[in-house]
Amino acid sequence: MTHAEDHKRGRLQPLPADRNPELKPAFDKSITSLGFIPNSMLILQYRPEIMVAFSQLTGSLWGPSSTVDNGLKRLIAFVASRSAGCQYCMAHTAGGALYFGISEEKLEAVWSFETSSLYNEAERAALTLAIAAAAVPNCATDEMFDDMRGHWSEEQIVEIVATVAVFGFLNRWNDTMSTPLEEKPMEVGSTLLAKHRWTPGKHVTK
Repeated sequence: MTHAEDHKRGRLQPLPADRNPELKPAFDKSITSLGFIPNSMLILQYRPEIMVAFSQLTGSLWGPSSTVDNGLKRLIAFVASRSAGCQYCMAHTAGGALYFGISEEKLEAVWSFETSSLYNEAERAALTLAIAAAAVPNCATDEMFDDMRGHWSEEQIVEIVATVAVFGFLNRWNDTMSTPLEEKPMEVGSTLLAKHRWTPGKHVTK
């Protein structure tokens, strides 16, 4: 097999969901929160203990103790992933935002959230920080945190920054692994993001 052929099929193949029965609770949570099991998780299960730890971390972000809207956190993850250049995560987070109740109109407006009337000042502060925090090198400033404190509690700020940080892992993971996109996020990307020059790139399933 040539290097080009290997690249087209993904760098590691997703394992079957029943490969590690102890991971079923984590996969069930993913089905509940996304409607499917991401290929990123199916690849991560080559090391089940890492998969378990990752599931616990993400569960703390999306779980019932959260005080930041899950739809907004998906938008935060979206702009962070766009800043990092991860096409896989952009499609996933856009689909996740819709799944958690963000309208298509508001998702479309995230490309210009700084001026869109669909976003309030608290949301703008969070999205601005997310973009800066995801940049390399990091561009977060004290002024951004001053702005955040005007809208969010310290606990919420930790949750928002943790969302960016978790997707920092996912951006690196999926870009490096060339994780193949699943049907649902591929459809979201093709119908809602392509007009903004999004492409699936190396994440097309071959």
